[in-house]
Amino acid sequence: MMSDRPSRGYLAPDPTDQLIAAMEELAVPCGLGLLDGRLLTFGDGAPVFRILLRNELPLAGSLTDLSLARAYVNGDIDVEGDIPSLLALRELVPFAFPVRQMLRLVSDLLLPATVANERAIDFHYSLDDDFYLTFLDRRYHFYSQCLFESEDETLEGAAEHKLERMWSALELKPGMSLLDIGGGWGGLAAYAGERGVNVTSLTLARESAEYIRQRTRGGSHPAEVIVEDVLDHVPSHPYDHAVIFGVIEHVPNYRRFCRRIWGALREGGRLYVDASATREKYAATAFTREYTWSGPHSCLALQDLIEELLFHGFDVLHVRQESHDYELTMWHWAQRFDASHATIADRWSEEVYRAFRLFLWGGVYGFKTNRLQAYSLVAERRADAGPRPGNLRRLGHFLGSIVSR
Repeated sequence: MMSDRPSRGYLAPDPTDQLIAAMEELAVPCGLGLLDGRLLTFGDGAPVFRILLRNELPLAGSLTDLSLARAYVNGDIDVEGDIPSLLALRELVPFAFPVRQMLRLVSDLLLPATVANERAIDFHYSLDDDFYLTFLDRRYHFYSQCLFESEDETLEGAAEHKLERMWSALELKPGMSLLDIGGGWGGLAAYAGERGVNVTSLTLARESAEYIRQRTRGGSHPAEVIVEDVLDHVPSHPYDHAVIFGVIEHVPNYRRFCRRIWGALREGGRLYVDASATREKYAATAFTREYTWSGPHSCLALQDLIEELLFHGFDVLHVRQESHDYELTMWHWAQRFDASHATIADRWSEEVYRAFRLFLWGGVYGFKTNRLQAYSLVAERRADAGPRPGNLRRLGHFLGSIVSR
């Protein structure tokens, strides 16, 4: 193979030419393997990553972040080397958001919230438990940020700190009742149950419900597991506290969520939330909506959730920024996922491996570059229900904010 730096006249303007131009702008050395066997190199030093064209398909249409991702998932290109450095290319090619995705999002937002939630959960969790357990922490299986006390701490140690932080923030004690919203693989239910807390876990996935039941069955305080959307849940008695680990992303209707949680907690009961976040609600790439999170999924819009909590009879006691913790968490996930490449490709397909690989490494890059943030929040239920403004009062607030600008 020969290595040379192309002139701008190397190719007529087309997607390959756009890709070459983007790679020329990158701050790291990289390479592009062409179909004719040549390797084009950019920057000084050995390439940190290489993109290898495998057929003509990547040359069709226009180059966007979505078309580049599709080409990788479909095997039209291969990638060697450092994936996070490659992902910086997203900043140098046009962003795509197809009209059909916009229409689908609008359609999903018009559906009853519980129907849209169930569809989105079914889409992302269509693979069996063994798939996700290839990369999550091996004790509690958390699918949201673990909390690191040092850069070199293990993922399992960080998962333990997550639970310790939650326990302390809620001031949990044996005999209390705890609502676990989105029970996942039972890590919270097992931890709290072992310490004498009566846990009720809500989940939309029947496989998850059975997993939690099996995990906690032998303990002194087995979890009560209910297959139900939190937006439909009406307990017979108020809970002492509630936790929602990495699930508020699936419940973007904060107004209805806060109203429901206020009604589910006793006076003085606390809500612990942690989540990935974006500055604007519903901000997600076309790749995310096509391959990983469909429907009305939205990373946490912190300002919007705080507003609704205050409107619905809660005091916000504490907000903690945990973006670097989530970056480290996803780095561990991605490393473990890559180490299981052969197993994942054999059992679930190479395409599934590639799509999730981009999702996981894309998360690492997103947190590193502040495209994504992460927070935990603690709120306490007041006796009064809050002003709970209707649409007319909200319109007045909106118009007032415009006039004051």
